[in-house]
Amino acid sequence: MGALHLHCSTLFDSTDLLARHNQTLIIENGLIRHVGPSAQAPQPQPGDREMRADFVMPGLVDVHTHLAFGNAQSEEDIDLWTSDEFRALRGMFFAQHVLAAGVTSMICPGDSGQLSIAVRNTVNAGLFEGPRIAASSRVITNRQSLNDWFPSRVGAPEFFTAALVTSRTEAIAEIRRQAKDGVDLIKIAMDGTHRRPNGEIIAAFTLDETREMVDEIHRLGCRVATHAYGREAVMYAARAGVDLVFHAFYMDDACIEALLQAGSVLAPTMTFPQNTVDFCQPHDPAVTTGYAGYCARTLELGTPVLKRAKAAGIPFACGSDSGFAVTPYGEWHAKELELLVTRLGFTPAEALYAATNVGARLMPRGETLGTLVPGKQADLLVLDGSPLDDIRLLQDRQRLHAVYKAGVPVTLTRTAYNPKQVSDFNSLKWTDLYTRDRVAQLGRGGL
Repeated sequence: MGALHLHCSTLFDSTDLLARHNQTLIIENGLIRHVGPSAQAPQPQPGDREMRADFVMPGLVDVHTHLAFGNAQSEEDIDLWTSDEFRALRGMFFAQHVLAAGVTSMICPGDSGQLSIAVRNTVNAGLFEGPRIAASSRVITNRQSLNDWFPSRVGAPEFFTAALVTSRTEAIAEIRRQAKDGVDLIKIAMDGTHRRPNGEIIAAFTLDETREMVDEIHRLGCRVATHAYGREAVMYAARAGVDLVFHAFYMDDACIEALLQAGSVLAPTMTFPQNTVDFCQPHDPAVTTGYAGYCARTLELGTPVLKRAKAAGIPFACGSDSGFAVTPYGEWHAKELELLVTRLGFTPAEALYAATNVGARLMPRGETLGTLVPGKQADLLVLDGSPLDDIRLLQDRQRLHAVYKAGVPVTLTRTAYNPKQVSDFNSLKWTDLYTRDRVAQLGRGGL
C-alpha cells in the first residue's frame, strides 16, 4: 500500500503549544515521513491515498488505566471474584475500548499478576487491536498503604492486586521478580488512609526504604510510579527520584520544589474524584459512607497547590484512573484534560501537550511517540472541530472521526457487554437497613 497524504486544516503536532494551519502529513509504513505546509508538500505518487481532515493531533496517552479492575464497584470486585485468566481476557477486551476512545498509548500502573504484560505482548504481536501499553504488575504495598485493605487476619493472598512487603528484603525481591517478568513500570503505594492525630497522612515507607526501592527499580531498567496523596509521601517520592507521581493533593510548596529538582512528572488524576462527586446517587455507598464528600474536600484542598505546581513548571501528564464503575473504560479518558483547564487554569493547548508530549515520555520507546514529526510513529486523532476552542470536544464520540495507530485506522465501534457478566460479582443484596422506621419512611408497608 502506498503512502497516505493527510491534508489538515489545523494540525497540533505537540512539539510546542502552537496550532499550524493548512499542513500535510505523509504517512508511510506506520511512520510519519513528512510534515509541512500543504503548498510545499511532495505530490502523491501512484498508489498513494489522499484524505482531508479538519483537526489532527497526536493520540492521547492515559498514564493511569487499570486493565485488571473490570469497571469494579468495590475492592472485592477487583480482588476476590475473578481469576487472573478471566481478568486478562477481560482486560484485552477493554483495551480495545480504550483505543477506540482515542488513547493510543496507556500506562497500567498496578495490576493482577502478569495481566498487562500479557495484553501488551498480545497487542505487540498483532493478535488483537489495542493501545501501546506500559505494563506493570502488583503494586508494592506496606501496612499503611492504600492497597493493604484486607484485614490482618486474612493476610495478603497471591491473587491480590498488590504485593504486601514487610521488609526491605521482601521489597527488593518483589521488584526483581517483576523486572524478570518483563514489566515496564513498577508502582509503589506510598500512602493510604492512615493519619496522625493532626490529620496528616502517614507515608507507608520511610525515605530510606523508598530510595532503596527506587534505586533498584531504576537499576533494573524500569520506571517508577507512586500513589501519593499526602505531603510526606510526595516528599519521599520526590527525594527518591520517582518518575511519575499520582495525585499529590495534600502536598505543600516544599514538595513542589522537590518534584522540580527530581524532574518527576505529576498526574493528579482528578477524573476519579470529580466523577465520584458528580455522578454518585444518594443510595451509593460512596455517598452514604462519606467517601464522595471526602473526594469533594480533596479536590477543594488540592486545587490551589496543584495550580502552584503548574505555575512552578512541574510537567503534568493526564491519567483518568479508568477501570472503576465511576470511570469505565473508553468513557472518561479525555475528561482529565477538561479538568486541567477548568480546575487548574491550563490553556487547551497546554492540556493537549500534557496528554500527548508529556505522557509519551513515560512510555517504552517514548521518544518515538507523543508528537507528529518525521520519523515518529503515526499515532494520531482526526477530529471534526478543534479542542483548542473547546477542550470538551475530545469527549464527544461524534466528533472523533478517526484514530490511527502506526498509520492504520483502528476500529471505533465498541462491542457491547453486560456489566453483570464481566464484573460486579459480589454478593451484595441490600444497600439499606430495613428497620420498621425505615420501611415506614419509604412507604413500603410493614407495621
